[in-house]
Amino acid sequence: MEKKYWVPALEKAQAIIRLVAEEPARLKLTDLCKRLDISKSSMFSLLQTMEALQWLSRDRSDTYTLGMHFGIMGNAFFRQFDLIDAFRKEAPACMRELNESIQLASLEGSEIVYLAKEAAPSLVQMVSGPGTRLPAHATGLGKMLLSALDDTQLNLLYPDDSLESLTPFTLKTKQELFRQLAVIRHQGYALDLQEGVMGFNCIAVPIYQSGSQTVAAISFSMPLHNWEEKRDRALQAIIDLAGKLSFNTGNASNGKGSADPS
Repeated sequence: MEKKYWVPALEKAQAIIRLVAEEPARLKLTDLCKRLDISKSSMFSLLQTMEALQWLSRDRSDTYTLGMHFGIMGNAFFRQFDLIDAFRKEAPACMRELNESIQLASLEGSEIVYLAKEAAPSLVQMVSGPGTRLPAHATGLGKMLLSALDDTQLNLLYPDDSLESLTPFTLKTKQELFRQLAVIRHQGYALDLQEGVMGFNCIAVPIYQSGSQTVAAISFSMPLHNWEEKRDRALQAIIDLAGKLSFNTGNASNGKGSADPS
């Protein structure tokens, strides 16, 4: 990463967190200042902010330990590997049912990150292998995941009205995206009609944990010439797979999806 994009306050916060993790309940503000060569005024502001965010917790002796935030994030980090394992177990049979590719993805900011893929035996494939990133607004997976956010979160992700276009069919404005997200919330699934890749349509549904918390999404992608024939079966199959993955990673799907993608 180029240093011109570097945020010094985050670098200092990371140094504090690392030191507290190594020596929990032993370091006070003055100790942290000395060890990290940070001024008392800066350290005070950093610690106050991290306490408010539950990144750190201060005990009665004014020493620090890691806060609840890291327990939640640690569980979430390791759950994603459980989810990938469950996907690798359950997705092959679902893929063979329609002979179309299935993708698993999570949301990172305004992008999706593909976590796993069960590829159909086809010479023509979308580029959607693990680690691939795409703008969330341009994919069915991304729109499904964005629909779980509230307007405040969405406005932070999309401060500008215009959106990046990947194809002539990509949503072009924030208003278009927000209108479509309202529809997705109601129907329980999201469509990508050549919005991310020309010649391919996708249908995506959420994976739930902790009751109704959306943690990832899965989709069927298929060439345009197979869409009319397979889209109804694809929706029902992907809803069934999402239910299995939600169950296998700790919770049952809430069944919001409706098998009518027309």
